[in-house]
Amino acid sequence: MAMARHEKAPVAELFPPQGEWTEADYFSLPETNRYLELSEGRLIMPPHPTRSHQAALEALYVRIRAFVGERNLGEVHVAPLPVRLWPGKIREPDIFFISAEHRDRIGEKVCGVPDLVVEVISPGTREVDRGEKFAEYAKAGVREYWIVDPEKRTVEVFALRGHVYEPLGIFREGETARSALLQGLEIPVEEIFADQGR
Repeated sequence: MAMARHEKAPVAELFPPQGEWTEADYFSLPETNRYLELSEGRLIMPPHPTRSHQAALEALYVRIRAFVGERNLGEVHVAPLPVRLWPGKIREPDIFFISAEHRDRIGEKVCGVPDLVVEVISPGTREVDRGEKFAEYAKAGVREYWIVDPEKRTVEVFALRGHVYEPLGIFREGETARSALLQGLEIPVEEIFADQGR
């Protein structure tokens, strides 16, 4: 009887309790296409992205990847691919760029601190993208952070100055989002949200 009870134990009991997760635990999880992040010993599963989130992400990824690829500036990746900001802090940015000079940060299963990160806001990620991740990316030394808001149809670009982000601009439809880090990268805002409708 004891064995039957044991066999029906919830799968969650096989894993550490929240607050006690380590990187070893995180990387021993079965492979999945779901985003999973590690923060403060907690395993975090962000909500599924929306169609408008994915449309904006895809439009940006194509433009940034083409720009970087044509100039051989480094690598651009899209989630899910873990990024270690520091030991025990694993995030999965929507899009990230690692420059050629930092190629040593590119790993097969996990990458180091990116030079540029793009987060596309969803209703369920708004607070984290503007709060926790905003502070974490600055602390880790991510040189440029883009926050893309499909609901407001805006692109906010921040550059790291010392240990804090300073706004480079809030770009709206009719304007062109620009990068300071990737000089010459200019993306008309309406192209980012073209597949969304109204």
